[in-house]
Amino acid sequence: MKAKGQLFIVSAPSGAGKTSLVKALLDKIEGIEVSISHTTRKSREGEIPGQDYHFVSQQVFQQMIEQGDFFEHAQVFDNFYGTSKKLIEQKLAAGIDIILEIDWQGAQQIRSLIDECCGVFVLPPSKEVLEQRLRGRGQDSDETIARRMQTAVDEMSHYQEYNYLIVNDDFATALEEFRAIVVTQRYKCLRQKQNNNELIALLLN
Repeated sequence: MKAKGQLFIVSAPSGAGKTSLVKALLDKIEGIEVSISHTTRKSREGEIPGQDYHFVSQQVFQQMIEQGDFFEHAQVFDNFYGTSKKLIEQKLAAGIDIILEIDWQGAQQIRSLIDECCGVFVLPPSKEVLEQRLRGRGQDSDETIARRMQTAVDEMSHYQEYNYLIVNDDFATALEEFRAIVVTQRYKCLRQKQNNNELIALLLN
């Protein structure tokens, strides 16, 4: 019997490089996917609906909350984000590892429902670098960047709630650390036992 997939929660303050690390990881490891969240925010240039996010109105989002469609949902700045319960359950049951890119609030909700999830928090090397990365996007106003920087301190204070911590200073190093975490989780005894039931039975007979 194939083991259930592993659920990874990846959180970071905006600008720490979380999304870039996740995208790069997908090119290095098979059998892992990113959960596509629903959000009420407007799409940014280059984002593809259904691939980057499911973009919905606040009315539709509220209806989904009332119907119990989300594993977790949270408000981040002026927008709402949520994780589809049905999609996650189907993928994990098929043995596929899933990455959730969510904030600490959503992570707390997920941990209360799924004990075996693995949390990874990504930190920037400094506040100065974090602000530079936010400004480098060229997408936010000075006011928005100031708000994000204020929020970042509160977000980073929750790093101890996670299983692993990555400092994204050198991208290649951070990516290798991320890959090592995923591989380590895949070789845990329980998962290996489930994946190799027949072999173990033969060896112990």
